[in-house]
Amino acid sequence: MRVEDFDYYLPPELIAQHPVEPRDASRLLVLHRKAGMLEHRRFYELPLYLKPGDILVLNDTRVIPARLLGKKAETGGQVELLLLRPLRRDCWEALVRPGRRIPPGTELLFGQGELRAKVLERTPQGGRLVEFKYEGEWEEILGRLGEVPLPPYIKEKLPDPERYQTVYASRPGSVAAPTAGLHFTPRLLKELKEKGVKIVYILLHVGLGTFRPVKEEVVEKHRMHAEYFCVDPEAARTINEARRQGGRVIAVGTTVVRTLETAATPEGEIKPREGLTELFIYPGYRFKAVDGLITNFHLPRSTLLMLVCAFAGRERVLEAYQVAIKERYRFYSFGDAMLIL
Repeated sequence: MRVEDFDYYLPPELIAQHPVEPRDASRLLVLHRKAGMLEHRRFYELPLYLKPGDILVLNDTRVIPARLLGKKAETGGQVELLLLRPLRRDCWEALVRPGRRIPPGTELLFGQGELRAKVLERTPQGGRLVEFKYEGEWEEILGRLGEVPLPPYIKEKLPDPERYQTVYASRPGSVAAPTAGLHFTPRLLKELKEKGVKIVYILLHVGLGTFRPVKEEVVEKHRMHAEYFCVDPEAARTINEARRQGGRVIAVGTTVVRTLETAATPEGEIKPREGLTELFIYPGYRFKAVDGLITNFHLPRSTLLMLVCAFAGRERVLEAYQVAIKERYRFYSFGDAMLIL
């Protein structure tokens, strides 16, 4: 299978530069897999499609201020770090810019020098292992010196960084938001609960695996970067009990799909698990645990688009994308959403 099979042209003006207000006023393209039918709705109409006993699974990760701007201690040259994941205390895997000019052994300064870092080694994916030194609390220093990283296709500054967090974000660790969840409001979640929909939270810290571009020409040769996930016993029990009673599992975002499918047995039972997942889902994959998907519109040739195509069929998804383009839907992180049932 070739990566070019997942390509499409998007007019640049359809890349959303800012979120809509309120959050659930975004548009919702509903794709019915069996009938092949499309409907045009608003996100606040989601309760029309969920039934009592269904399980809505959300990723409650929180984006950290993972972008650090600093300088090289020796030359004063500007550097940028994007923290990916902690490997041990004060040691992180990170992306660096300019990469060629920051070899192992380079010392970096941030702020007024209250945060220092030393590059230890290169990683197989082209990043760096970086060890930090500082006085005080790491969370306070990172919160003061770091920035919430926005995707490079968003050119406008975000006045309120909280708008790049879901309303239920609680466990810090991601370097990008699980964007399908950005459409939910407390009011909408309350309405779904009152209807009898079960709300369950799992965790996947979004890292390089989710947003790393596919550079291979053949899909099967791409390797996902490991990301931390956790499904606690209560979440697993709630999902399994609801499924036994006929409830559908509706995953909010591709991160939830990958987490559930990683934690599922071949029979579809969710096991309490935590660790690292490198699961890469593309057409041909047989889903074990997910019945429906809420997702945004994704970049061409991305692993996210490949996952959606695996769930609903490549031709059907790409046809839906063409309809969305014709109808002027907004794309990517701050864009509109799809519901696939």
